[in-house]
Amino acid sequence: MGKVKLDTVDRKILATLQDEGRITNVQLAERAGITAPPCLRRVRTLEEEGFIKGYHAHLNNERLGYGLTVFAMVGLDSQAENDLRAFEKKVDNWPLVRECYMLNGEIDFILKIVAHDLAEFQEFLTSELLQSPNVETVKTSLTIRSSKSVPGVPVD
Repeated sequence: MGKVKLDTVDRKILATLQDEGRITNVQLAERAGITAPPCLRRVRTLEEEGFIKGYHAHLNNERLGYGLTVFAMVGLDSQAENDLRAFEKKVDNWPLVRECYMLNGEIDFILKIVAHDLAEFQEFLTSELLQSPNVETVKTSLTIRSSKSVPGVPVD
């Protein structure tokens, strides 16, 4: 990857695409204050340089029957790099785990887990997560509601 210096037009393109991934190139160019051909070139460059990782639909988990969101704080027996990577690889194969972050501090990982209901989550917890090699502790918190969910990052 080369070094791309983002200007205000690039930042406007990124902010707009983050908010409205289905916008047409013509509309995007209009919002960015440029014409369509250079806008498309800029978008392709931003993709090639890794500023844009992909395009996704933001799905309604409740409409799809996933009424439960749980955060699980996981402590491992060993924090050796190969053990950390082995756990991350295991997590990759669990569809109910939507996000996984390695942390610094008392817990090693925090997982965001979705499930249809409490029974499905309990089955995952007891048959998958707690049975995983190197997992020492798991503390869970069930969410009551979400007051903010904004994907992406602020674009200055």
